[in-house]
Amino acid sequence: MRCGWIEAFVVSLHPYKRNPTVALPLASSHRRWFQTSLGLSLEFHLPQPHHFNSYPSHISEDVCLSLLSFFSKPKSARQGICVHSPIIKLGFHDHLSLNNHLLAVYIKFCGVGTARKLFDESTNRDVVTWSTIISAYSRVKNHEEALGLFKCMLTRSSLAGPNEFIYSSAICCAASLRLLDLGAQIHAHVQKRGFETNAVVGSALLDVYSKCGRFREASEIFASMDYRDVVSWTTMISALIEAKNWVGALRLYLLMIEGGTSPTEYTFAKLLTACGCFFGLRVGMMLHAHLILWGMELNLVLKTALVDMYSKCHRMRDALKVFLQTADSDVMLWTTMISGHSQAECYQEAITMFRDMKDAGVTPNSFTYSGVISACSSAPEPELGRQIHCRVIKAGLEDDVSVANALVDLYAKHSRDLDDTVRAFAAIVSPNIVSWTAFMAGLARHGLEQKVLLALVEMRLAGVEPNSFSLSTVLSSCNSVEALAHARKLHSYMIKTKVDAPDLAAGNSLVDVYARFGRVHDAWAVAHTMMARRDVFTYTSLAKALNQVGLHRRALDMIAYMHEEDVRIDGFSLACFLSATAGLAAMRSGKQLHGFSEKSGLLSWISVSNGLVDMYGKCGSVEEARRVFAAIEEPNVVSWNGLISGLASNSRFVEALSSFEDMSLGRAQPDGITFLLVLYACSHGGLPDAGVEYFNSMQESHGVAPQQDHYVCLVDMLGRAGRLEEAACTIETMPFQPDALVYKTLLASCKQHGNMVLGECMARKALEIDPSDPAIYVLLAGIYDDAGNVAWAEQTRRMMRERAKRKSLGQSWL
Repeated sequence: MRCGWIEAFVVSLHPYKRNPTVALPLASSHRRWFQTSLGLSLEFHLPQPHHFNSYPSHISEDVCLSLLSFFSKPKSARQGICVHSPIIKLGFHDHLSLNNHLLAVYIKFCGVGTARKLFDESTNRDVVTWSTIISAYSRVKNHEEALGLFKCMLTRSSLAGPNEFIYSSAICCAASLRLLDLGAQIHAHVQKRGFETNAVVGSALLDVYSKCGRFREASEIFASMDYRDVVSWTTMISALIEAKNWVGALRLYLLMIEGGTSPTEYTFAKLLTACGCFFGLRVGMMLHAHLILWGMELNLVLKTALVDMYSKCHRMRDALKVFLQTADSDVMLWTTMISGHSQAECYQEAITMFRDMKDAGVTPNSFTYSGVISACSSAPEPELGRQIHCRVIKAGLEDDVSVANALVDLYAKHSRDLDDTVRAFAAIVSPNIVSWTAFMAGLARHGLEQKVLLALVEMRLAGVEPNSFSLSTVLSSCNSVEALAHARKLHSYMIKTKVDAPDLAAGNSLVDVYARFGRVHDAWAVAHTMMARRDVFTYTSLAKALNQVGLHRRALDMIAYMHEEDVRIDGFSLACFLSATAGLAAMRSGKQLHGFSEKSGLLSWISVSNGLVDMYGKCGSVEEARRVFAAIEEPNVVSWNGLISGLASNSRFVEALSSFEDMSLGRAQPDGITFLLVLYACSHGGLPDAGVEYFNSMQESHGVAPQQDHYVCLVDMLGRAGRLEEAACTIETMPFQPDALVYKTLLASCKQHGNMVLGECMARKALEIDPSDPAIYVLLAGIYDDAGNVAWAEQTRRMMRERAKRKSLGQSWL
């Protein structure tokens, strides 16, 4: 009778095996017990079974095991947990197999915390019990607890010892915590037990050694493995990629294919990640083709890896094709697409992708917001960035440091109000090096040099040490003469800490800051320490510094250094070299650079075209300068200034003024330099009335406020025309305090026209400002000589010898 009940019970668990023609006995008391104790409804389409005098106490351990196995399905979780109580009532609580099944059910449906209580209460445990609980803690990434249980198990002398699954879980936990010593100890234990050749344990050992940076040991273990499954191959490929042995990883993949082991989605995902870093597009497309040939289903893992690979190779069209190939997507995939568009400088597409993501019902995470805010910063779309800031606050992600850093960068670049940047930075609870660097960059953009230096001090006091990028940001803000001393201090700090070793950012910034202050020797000394790490930015800064101090020939020597070190010339460096040829008036060298610009395709750079216009103008080849200028599609203010300067310096003053009128009718807006050139042309072309008219139109028609140099040009123009009194009135009505130069300019005109009275007045005012300038004494003595007053002239020269410095000799390349 009991066997008949069990048979009916087994049939009830598998309804699809019922035979409607067979009547199986089932006691009504058993039916009521299942309904009340377990909440089950056992419905049968069979005739009413016989009633017999058996009771649930006849239920065996096998029946409970069958019941637990059936209730291990997710939809039956509640009933599976309910089986625990009858098991205790029936006296099966010490049954080892039942407890192991119950432990698995608790882990699956109630979590490892609740399962741990059952484990602690169990008095009868075997290797399966320990393996189940240790694996559970490992899966939820509670590695410390899993390792604690593993050590506790080793102390139990009654057990046979860990199996391959326990060893694998323990080693994986040690790998996740980067505990190399513990991993080596477990490895020794594995060797003693003879599990080293096991594929599961071998893969785990590969993982721990590779994650701890011991790639040689990982290679030795892989070579000693008798059997290598796809997990072992993938783990070793991942280890080689981690060691940046890209070629070795690809070679190992090919060996795996030749050996007949089929790759998995994780194998392809690892290799595709390496393509974005090293292999490039060609290998990435080959792997994509292999993926299709192996018949891999394009799941989210592979889809994200392919999109990431194409994005890093700046092939966003291909990335979009993969993205649209299936409907599956998650926040990681969308974020990869947004970041890919930003890296490819397709900022509007990145913003559009973010909007599509919201329409698709995918909730952005912190990385998504960080990427789209960066896109808004680069687009630029500052107002949209502010709107996304509101969404960040609503999502409760304003405390995330990556999002906060993107917000600081946004406001630092585009907000006119410095308080926006300060508030965004102040909202970060624990700012990191990126936060501080973005904040200091914002201060530098507002010209707050001293505050940038104070922020650097505060950053170090907060325990955050600067890196090369933060130091380069501080150095870029050093523009005043006082800041040169701070730049030297930072240079000393960089030498002591060797912070500039990893990359070129700090070294190039030092070269640039020394170049800006004309410290050519210091700039070259820094460049010399960089040796093989010099790049085009290094040489551009050096050439610019040499040009500033007039060492144009040495600036052109940089071309030979760049050629020796295989550093390619770009548009900015070529513009510096053209400036050097212009300073030398070296037409031959300039034409050679012109030919190079055409062959290399750099002539399309506006900076190169502007440099050619300036070079030909200063070399006297005005027609060639016109031809280069005419080839510029959209000339900017620098282009027009170069043309006007070339015409004016070659005495073609009317054409220079005509070019200015053409410029005013075009899109380019004149600046202060443009008006200096126009006033120069009017002054030397004998057109004082036109010059006064242009001077008066600066502020009224073009919004350019006259500066000290413009007043000097105006005084020079009026003085050359003999309108000395008008020039003197101009000096008196200047909106700022006149300097010695403007007085000397009028003094020169007084000598030219023989006005001794006004000349003496100008000389006296100039000497009050700079009594050591020899030019003032020379001009005044010349006036006395022309007036026939030799005694006063000699007395003036005697005063010059007593007070003034020696006058520098004039130099001319011609």
